Amino acid sequence: MTLIVKQGQEKASEAFIRMLPKAELHLHLEGSLEPELMFRLAERNGIQLPYGSVDEVRKAYDFTNLQSFLDIYYQCADVLRTEQDFYDLTWAYLEHCQQDGVVHIEPFFDPQTHTDRGIDIGTVVSGITRALRDGNEQLDISSGLILCFLRHLSEDDAFATLDLAQPYLQHFVGVGLDSSEVGNPPEKFARVFSRCKELGLKRVAHAGEEGPVAYIEGALDILDVQRIDHGVRCTDSEAMMARLAHENIPLTVCPLSNTRLKVYQHMSEHPILTLLERGLCVTVNADDPAFFGGYLLTNYMALVDSLDMSREQAARLAANSLTASFASEEQKALWLEQLQQVCA
Repeated sequence: MTLIVKQGQEKASEAFIRMLPKAELHLHLEGSLEPELMFRLAERNGIQLPYGSVDEVRKAYDFTNLQSFLDIYYQCADVLRTEQDFYDLTWAYLEHCQQDGVVHIEPFFDPQTHTDRGIDIGTVVSGITRALRDGNEQLDISSGLILCFLRHLSEDDAFATLDLAQPYLQHFVGVGLDSSEVGNPPEKFARVFSRCKELGLKRVAHAGEEGPVAYIEGALDILDVQRIDHGVRCTDSEAMMARLAHENIPLTVCPLSNTRLKVYQHMSEHPILTLLERGLCVTVNADDPAFFGGYLLTNYMALVDSLDMSREQAARLAANSLTASFASEEQKALWLEQLQQVCA
């Protein structure tokens, strides 16, 4: 659709962006675990944390790369033990979404992070899906849950996880691939993604964050994904940028994450608006907001502050997030109509 944005070239304001109906398509639920909730869950479950205070936790969030983040990420997830823990985690994220004007989410969760600790996958799924149902009913936020495989583990581990998830497949819209990218190319998971396609699941994968353009190509051609998570390294290849634009492959870009993990040294270097102007279907997302400094609206505002993002660009990014979602075409049309009303 062609958006008609009143005073479109003016710099976008926080109030304007908050009013835009938006979807979030790249969010790890475990990465929304705020230190305050971490301490409450640790106390509830009788767990001794290696940190003495919330401030001490936040100081530990000074990452040098993806792996330095993942080491802390998996350590913090250990406080998640019961169905209520997973409910509380998901509900806290939904409350942030409501504040930011998010109408639809497709969050990731990592069952292997929990099953490897002896937590039953049913406990994880039940807590998350109960919160998502309440979010739909009480906050009017729709959702589609995505089960992610950890790429630093083997494909056999991924198949074992898929087997464990079989009784709960009705709760998932799709599968994804996350964790340590470098050294774990997409082709490592070709067979399990093929099986997921046979099961009728949508497919997404992290590619081109720290990994090379070849990983984006592999995710598209070998895993047959419908979205690329991150994908910013596409800027290394004119051919890949042209392909993504031509095939309208969505990229779920995470600006604050990219700067906190030193993919870019400063937000002013971020290529998201350049990619938008080149016709790529880029979207804004928060990734792991508790660790990277902000939820969805904060990521949008970082683009305003560092890249002078206009109202028209913000509206196009929001529209992209809606059209790139796995929601029904009828629902997308309703959201886009609402978005046009805000713009006008």
